Amino acid sequence: MQLSIQVLVFILSFAMALIAGPILIPALTKLKFGQTVRDDGPATHLKKTGTPNIGGLIFLIPILLLSIYFGRIYPEIIPMAIATIGFGLIGFIDDFIKVKKRRKDGLYPKQKTIGLLLVAAVFAIYTAYFTDLGVDITIPFLGTITEKWFYILFVIFVLYSTTNAVNITDGLDGLAAGTTLIVMVFFSLVAMTNTEWEYSMVFSSFVAGGCLGFLTFNIHPAKIFMGDTGSLALGGAVGTLAIMMKMPFIILLVGAVYVAEILSVAIQVISFKTRGKRVFKMAPLHHHFELSGWKETKVVYSFWIVTLVLCGIGIAIYTG
Repeated sequence: MQLSIQVLVFILSFAMALIAGPILIPALTKLKFGQTVRDDGPATHLKKTGTPNIGGLIFLIPILLLSIYFGRIYPEIIPMAIATIGFGLIGFIDDFIKVKKRRKDGLYPKQKTIGLLLVAAVFAIYTAYFTDLGVDITIPFLGTITEKWFYILFVIFVLYSTTNAVNITDGLDGLAAGTTLIVMVFFSLVAMTNTEWEYSMVFSSFVAGGCLGFLTFNIHPAKIFMGDTGSLALGGAVGTLAIMMKMPFIILLVGAVYVAEILSVAIQVISFKTRGKRVFKMAPLHHHFELSGWKETKVVYSFWIVTLVLCGIGIAIYTG
């Protein structure tokens, strides 16, 4: 029986991640690349201090290698891979500073923002001027806008927002990896409905495979954390797929967990600065549920189920 290409690349990426894990985890442990846990977070997280970080390399290595190979067949994969790896590089620098200086913050916020915006701008400009993707953006209730300057600004906004949202979601064992795995499967299934999206089907499939491989080491209790290296890269993968497939607003549906997480932080900050009161027991949202008495695994599995249901609705919308 001949395997379809999306199943093949999924298996390849999954297997490569499974191989990378046992190599990287001892190496990162030996180098003392351990997690520094925020002291104002849930007390149950303090025991995670010292768990190897920068684990996003486990799935970034397969993504890089498979992008190099399949990029020759599907050139559209190249800008998505460059953006994903580029965001991952910003995250790696951030993580490296954290572990070397033993502090919860790595790059200064301004430095991190500039780095993310630069990577997003490179992707936006490249796709606007050097691909046949087109620069038309359809805004609900406003119609279609075809100006290049608007496309570039819009893409930068989408990528910056998505990378930060996935980054904030990464706070519990398996949460970001599992949620993104489901979202990647959604993109792969939708891409199967259009032959012009075969490159997206391949890219999303090997990102999904990498996520599943990483999840075997990151499920509670996690043996390794993805760090910003992984979360920013996954945010980039989600954002670039949505842009390349001309469905940026679908993130609001299938990525509702990401949206809720980043909104909870924004609401908490605005409320505290304007009223001196907190809306949530703690932000991001997953910590609010923890402090409300939910076990970490219950929060994670609940968020996975929500994502699975919403992705099912998304599939029904695009294939119905």
